[in-house]
Amino acid sequence: MTLLFMVMLVTAAGNTAMQSVMPSIGTALGVGDVWISLAYSWSALLWVVCAPIWARRSDRRGRKAMMALGLIGFVISMVLCGAVLWAGLSGWLTAFWALIAFAAARSLYGGFGSAAPPAVQAYVAARTPRAERTNALSLIASSFGLGTVIGPALAPLMVFPFLGLGLTGPFISFALMGIVVLVLLRLRLPDDQPQFPTKGVATSYSGPTDAPESTDAEEDDEGEAAPGGLTWRDSRLRPWIVAQLLGGHAQAMVLGITGFLVLDRLNLRDTPAEGAGPVGLVLMSGAIATLLSQWGIIPRFNLGPRAASLTGLLIAAAGTALLSIASSIHVIALGYAIASLGFGLFRPGTTAGTSLAVTRAEQGQASGIVASLAGASYIYAPALGVYLYGHSDWLGFGLIVALCLASFAHGWRSMQRDSVLTRER
Repeated sequence: MTLLFMVMLVTAAGNTAMQSVMPSIGTALGVGDVWISLAYSWSALLWVVCAPIWARRSDRRGRKAMMALGLIGFVISMVLCGAVLWAGLSGWLTAFWALIAFAAARSLYGGFGSAAPPAVQAYVAARTPRAERTNALSLIASSFGLGTVIGPALAPLMVFPFLGLGLTGPFISFALMGIVVLVLLRLRLPDDQPQFPTKGVATSYSGPTDAPESTDAEEDDEGEAAPGGLTWRDSRLRPWIVAQLLGGHAQAMVLGITGFLVLDRLNLRDTPAEGAGPVGLVLMSGAIATLLSQWGIIPRFNLGPRAASLTGLLIAAAGTALLSIASSIHVIALGYAIASLGFGLFRPGTTAGTSLAVTRAEQGQASGIVASLAGASYIYAPALGVYLYGHSDWLGFGLIVALCLASFAHGWRSMQRDSVLTRER
């Protein structure tokens, strides 16, 4: 679990560190806010396409190999992104070509980095009984949350003049951390036995000696559905998929807008290098709130998938409303923290709901769908949010609140009750 935690943590920290400096980099390059947001779109689209592919491959080839592939994609992407942005800031590339090259380098993370999260999720889901799966997946989700604390906290410290790296320092630093985790993963994580043969027929799981054993009833249940045909249209997944699409787009818009909102509300557009610190502080406050939800609230109150998802959506809507009227760093941080607290309940809730809705034999495919949904939220939502925010604060934040409420209404009607989802079968 420590190694799995580290895989998710280092990628999350690197990505949020990048997000905390990108508004300042974009301003320094003289690039419009919307174009900075759109630079992530190709990577997100690749994530949507590739995550299910890697998830199915992990069923056949093993989770460890896919985790390693994801880390390699992350490391190479961070190095190349830092290099091209450094070239742009140094005048070696024009702003246009620097942004195009950044989008191309970032696509490596969408194409290959997407192999790691579904492999980690499937690794955990296959080793936990149904009643404990929400807490187990919440713990893994919290590694992403902890990474989003560490990333913004360290990013300003990594903006150092050594070799003229400046604002691109976090890219290189987190690439080095990714290499360390990759080496540890290769050396310390045991090679997992693939759960299913290449023909896709479900067989008994063979894993570490401390993996929970399936009951006879559970084995019968899992044996009914061989992997190979799970799709987004599956009626068991529909309530969770719709909720994740609506709520995920809302979360992506909040994240896309926040960095630029900080620069605007604190009048830092003329001094973009000074923006990394305040933006990092706000993102860090949200990350701490996310950890509070996943480490404290969910296990303390033993929230099931439905309760966590619906409660989180209402809290996220309230936090977004406060963020929309905030004008000081303290109120901005508070609003973003409340919104993040809500999304911190919502994300593991819908992830666990998706996992519990299908059989153990379909966990790899289910995790691929979850990862694909997460990527789908970032194809255009951040850019759309920034575009609407650039025209009117009320348009941008109003759409986010509407998406949260729509997801809540849909989930209230269609999500199964927690007592049904979590009982052993």
